[in-house]
Amino acid sequence: MTDLIITIALCVLVAIVYAIAALIQARHGHMTVRSLLSVPVWWLAQLLNVVGAGLHVLSLNFGPLSLIQPLGVLTLVIAVPLTAVAAHRRVTRLEATGMACTVVGLAGLTMLITTGGRSDTLTGPELTGLLIATTVLVGLLSLKGLSRGASPLWEAVGGGLAFAVCSALCQTVVRNIDTQGADVLIEVPSLLTVLAIVAFAMAATVLTQRSYRQGLGAPLAVTNLVNPASATAIGVVFLGEELATSHVEVVIALACATIAAYGVTQLARARDVQAPVPQAVSD
Repeated sequence: MTDLIITIALCVLVAIVYAIAALIQARHGHMTVRSLLSVPVWWLAQLLNVVGAGLHVLSLNFGPLSLIQPLGVLTLVIAVPLTAVAAHRRVTRLEATGMACTVVGLAGLTMLITTGGRSDTLTGPELTGLLIATTVLVGLLSLKGLSRGASPLWEAVGGGLAFAVCSALCQTVVRNIDTQGADVLIEVPSLLTVLAIVAFAMAATVLTQRSYRQGLGAPLAVTNLVNPASATAIGVVFLGEELATSHVEVVIALACATIAAYGVTQLARARDVQAPVPQAVSD
């Protein structure tokens, strides 16, 4: 129970940090990634993302990936009131409805998720397969997002997927250090894993930043849905985690997921209405 409390507390803190960073990035969503490199406040957002990532890695030592990733959608819930405060206005009814549905749906999903103990780590073949598949998928989504007239949501999906794989790789590194000691970091597989984490983190940062060029709500919602969905699939397929399996639990879980999805949709609509952002010039 103590580990569960620590995990949830860390996830909430991570969500707050990521929400602040997302708001800063969205305010500059009309700028190209290249031009953002000379904007100091954008680098502050990246520093916050690094802090959030560090706290996220810490949380992986206390809870399973399939529990931690769904809580990441709280970033969207926290971003809404922060946006209202920054704009000197109250939270709208649409926003309040969206937040309530999201919290209820996520709470239900969190209580239904069960695991068979501590997660496994990725084996060599699993790691190789995951890296190849992710590189191909993220590359295709990035190319699709760069095409003329494409929706920024393609890049939001790519960013969410890249973040999820980063989490899976981080969990493997954390577990290996926990069982084999810090010396494992100087081994070739660990070094390659760390390099992959850095590469996917950079790709996720660029893709999510570009996805904000038409507004924050919809892409942030998509990223925070794809991220936990992908991470949960990775946790179950590769890391030995288990989800609720009884028929009743599955039905309730689907209902909770539907409620959460509806809430996220409402939040995305509300954010798009409240703060439209001009489109960026392509890189």
